[in-house]
Amino acid sequence: MTYYTIAPPSSLSAYIRFFWVLESDEPYCHRSMADGCAEMVFHYKGLFNEVTVPTRPESSFASGLHGPSQNYRRFNTDKSFGIFGAYLYPFAIPQLFSMPATELSDQMPDLHSVFGTDGRELEEKIMLAKNNSRRVDILSSFLEGKLAANNFRQPAFCSAISNIIHSGGITSVNELAKKSFLSVRQFERNFKLFSGFAPKLYSRIIRFQMATQQYGNNQKSLTDIAYDCGYYDQSHFIHEFKQFSGYHPKQYFSGNAEGVVPIAIGRKDSTN
Repeated sequence: MTYYTIAPPSSLSAYIRFFWVLESDEPYCHRSMADGCAEMVFHYKGLFNEVTVPTRPESSFASGLHGPSQNYRRFNTDKSFGIFGAYLYPFAIPQLFSMPATELSDQMPDLHSVFGTDGRELEEKIMLAKNNSRRVDILSSFLEGKLAANNFRQPAFCSAISNIIHSGGITSVNELAKKSFLSVRQFERNFKLFSGFAPKLYSRIIRFQMATQQYGNNQKSLTDIAYDCGYYDQSHFIHEFKQFSGYHPKQYFSGNAEGVVPIAIGRKDSTN
């Protein structure tokens, strides 16, 4: 299996955390877990089935958006595959696509539904591109066009969302509201429109993601990880981890959980 990330152009670095590629010649089962960011995803080789009921798997899209999520989902394929994606800050959704982030929370619409003809044309270009460097250029050009057309000035409180992401969810909503010169109620309302979730839930999701980034760190016990990530005790940590991933943390950190390694590596890269 091959996984790597590609830095976005400077014109989009405030909106795209990184581009990523995942390829394999082997069957694979992937579990998407709770995530405070959004993704554009293109299956340029092979398709996955979403496993909702084991006896009735549903085909996933060829290309689409994966909004900020508080849930986990399972996908699998029994063939070789290639996936190209863009990992977006959640506030990129209203700024690039002219819709509140709440419209995509826990949703996975295909590109055709979101962008119509533009989505079909983008999908075709991505699928026919000769390599992933070219896919980066095509998608960057598309998103730069959206940014220019919307002419949307980034609100100051978007920095509060970035602050929560890069601090690992260990922040004070009251302090963030003060820094944004808004009342707590105003801050919470605007925050939800640009992140997809209320600040407290969003912080919990980011804290969970920070914990998953400790995958492969054999120097820390589960108790160490729990306290380092801001959980007040191990029971709290286990409950939150199971809610957002479907795994007991012991199973996840054992190295035997399905679809873990690319996610863990990728989210570590995303903090750079």
